[in-house]
Amino acid sequence: MAKTIIEVKNLTRKFGNGRSTFTAVNTVSFKADEGEIVGLLGPNGAGKTTIVQMILDLLRPTEGEITIFGLNHLQDHTKIMSQLNFSSTYVKMPGKLTVAENLYIFALLFDIKDAYKRVDEVLSLLGCLDLSKKRYSVLSSGQRTRVGLAKSLLNNPRLLLLDEPTASLDPDVADRLRELIKEVSRKQKTTVLFTSHNMAEVEELCDRVVFINHGRVVAQGSPLEVTQKILKEKNTEPDLGQVFLKIVREFGP
Repeated sequence: MAKTIIEVKNLTRKFGNGRSTFTAVNTVSFKADEGEIVGLLGPNGAGKTTIVQMILDLLRPTEGEITIFGLNHLQDHTKIMSQLNFSSTYVKMPGKLTVAENLYIFALLFDIKDAYKRVDEVLSLLGCLDLSKKRYSVLSSGQRTRVGLAKSLLNNPRLLLLDEPTASLDPDVADRLRELIKEVSRKQKTTVLFTSHNMAEVEELCDRVVFINHGRVVAQGSPLEVTQKILKEKNTEPDLGQVFLKIVREFGP
């Protein structure tokens, strides 16, 4: 039986107070097993980022529970964070430091032995060892994305959270990255939870998907199962592009 790595139960997050309260995430539940790649999908404003922030303990849930590695994410924060990592195209590093210096600092935070060697390993894995001595401030958006992904692999995480990992990459680099994600998931049994608006990418990578709209789960299952449920057709192949459009256009608050 597969080992559950992360389980979210009835997760709710409200902002504001009194009459102006806004519910960004509303009783969301899902799980991801060891070595599974799960897509957290939905339009902008659906609640995906808020969910990721709660998993990272950057936001506290209003209600609900998050269990990671069988541990409560609030009570066992330090132990969980040592085995988890995250990458987003929207998170920047200090611009005056070189790529190697930035990654070395993160390696120290994860208490990684022989940190410089590990930095070189992950940069080589992402095909950007040549960026090692460049200041972060001079990198292109695509280069910054690859460095961020290198950071996310430093500690060989058991749970990897990726926020639109290929958004600023050219097709060749994006394809190589998708292959790397599949390899890490397969060989290291890393569980991957990621967001993307590229439905073809999701179909290629994901074992399961969780579609969210207006803070609620609309559908979850394999890409084919979700396609059949939402489109109500006997599809033999997933069509998440059409699923996405139908959810956005027809599933109201």
